[in-house]
Order: sequence, then C-alpha cells, then structure tokens
Amino acid sequence: MTAGRTVESVRTAFRDECARLGEVLRGVDEAQLDRPTDCRPWTVRELLAHVRTGAGRLVDMLAAPAPPRARVDAVGYYGAAKFTPPVDAARIDSGRHEAREIDGPALVADFERAWRAALAAVDAAPPSRVVRTRHGDAMALGEFLRTRVVEVGVHGLDLAAALDRRPWLTPTAARVVADLFTGGRPVPPELGWDRLTLIRKATGRAGLTDGERAAADAAGFRWLSFGG
Repeated sequence: MTAGRTVESVRTAFRDECARLGEVLRGVDEAQLDRPTDCRPWTVRELLAHVRTGAGRLVDMLAAPAPPRARVDAVGYYGAAKFTPPVDAARIDSGRHEAREIDGPALVADFERAWRAALAAVDAAPPSRVVRTRHGDAMALGEFLRTRVVEVGVHGLDLAAALDRRPWLTPTAARVVADLFTGGRPVPPELGWDRLTLIRKATGRAGLTDGERAAADAAGFRWLSFGG
C-alpha cells in the first residue's frame, strides 16, 4: 500500500472514531464526568483530557521540522521503555491537571477542536511526511496517525465502561487497531474472536487464557506495551 493510501485509510479511522466519541460525550453530564475509570487514578474527565491532548498532538508535530527518515513504526512506538514509572506518572499528572482547568462542556468542545485541527494538519501535509514524537521517535505520518487511532479507540472502551455504555468502537478504527496486533493476519478460527474481543483481550481489557495466548502467539500476534 502506498503512503497516500495508508494515510487516507488511517485518517478515515481517526475521523470516524473521534466523531463518534464527540457524539457520545455531548450527552454526558458533570456527575458522569467525575466517575472513576479503570485507567486509575483517572476519572472520565481526566481520561478525556488525556485523549484530547493525544488527539491533537499532530498539529505541533507537523509544524516542526521533519526528520530525514522514519526510524520507528506504530508497533515500535509502543515499546516498554517508553512507559517507565516516571513517564507514566508525568502522563497521569498531566491529564489530571488539564482536567481541573476546564469544565465538562468546554472540555468536550476542546476535544472537538483538537482532533479537527489535527485532521486539517494531516490533510495539509504530504503523505510521505515524517514526524518526530514527544519520545524522540521519527515516524512516518501514517504510522503515528495509527497510534492516535489506538489511543482514541482503546480509551473509548475505557470511557464506555465507566459510563455504563456499550462499546462504540467504529468499524474503521477497529480494523486499524486489530491489524496492529495481528499484523493484518486473520484471527485463528479456534479463537473465534471478533475485532472488539481481540482488542479488549490484547490490551488487557478482558481476560486472556493460557490457551488463547498460545494460539495468538502461534499466529504471530504482537503484544504491545501501553501506559494505560
């Protein structure tokens, strides 16, 4: 697949998932925003602040000088070394601090502005563009955008659980996230997982038996490190 087609397909997934999250959040009240999530110690409000920041990262990244070549793909981005205790603590504190500075409706509106600005920046950039992440990784635009789909989609599962909603993961985002774990390969028939089940199990949002792990390992699935 060419860089242009890669960016376009992932862009669609990012747009779809962000738009769906925005629709859900417009019906959430302040008490619901203060509910705890399984991404402890974050509340719904604090987790949303984290998602808002992550969704908008490409604006500044695309405004910065481009590295000469990509060094890391989306799988490599989720390396365990990035999620050390100090990095995790800073990430958690940042989400909590940002959430305290803004009320619910303003936070939801700010999420909308952030992802739409990121989408506009992507549309203005050449598909072959390389960006540098906050961790210092040089990545192809399409590969970093893939991580944004993961962040919005997987944390959307956390938000749905906290709000007692059915998961709203969109088909386009589910495909991008699932393919990251499977390398684009089909799920072994003996597992019988749909994409949502695969994502929940691969990210620790659902239990994984020894037999399931063995079957997934045999199929070449990738187990990535997430900072929550």
